Amino acid sequence: MNKKIVVGYDGSSASDNAVDFAVNLAKASQAGLVIAHVLEWSPYTFLTPNEIEERHARRTEELERARKAVLDPVMQKLSSDGLEATSELRYGHIAETLIKIADEDGVEQIVIGRTGHSQLSTRVFGSVAGSLAQASPVPVTIVP
Repeated sequence: MNKKIVVGYDGSSASDNAVDFAVNLAKASQAGLVIAHVLEWSPYTFLTPNEIEERHARRTEELERARKAVLDPVMQKLSSDGLEATSELRYGHIAETLIKIADEDGVEQIVIGRTGHSQLSTRVFGSVAGSLAQASPVPVTIVP
């Protein structure tokens, strides 16, 4: 199976809708799925060497909790549906990381759920959807 679709997944109902949409799309196009969960973090924190070591330990724990709480349940569901699916769990800026995963895995499309933020907060802070729409090298589908 050469075709792949990456789905941004955070365990929300919007991301569940994105998975459902991507499952139907994958079945119709005989594509595999890459379910991606990104824990956002800021690279602009200045830390001491001791704080860096502690932060690494906390990140490792956070990644393990996220895998168990967010990714494992959806992956079990997809496995029982007989779909070819893999998962990616990373730290970083969400849009940039999804694009990086798409580049690395050679996916043909990115699917995300709409979070429903107000227009004002989106204008002030930006959005993952807006960033993906502007920067993604592959088509992006935003599922309501």
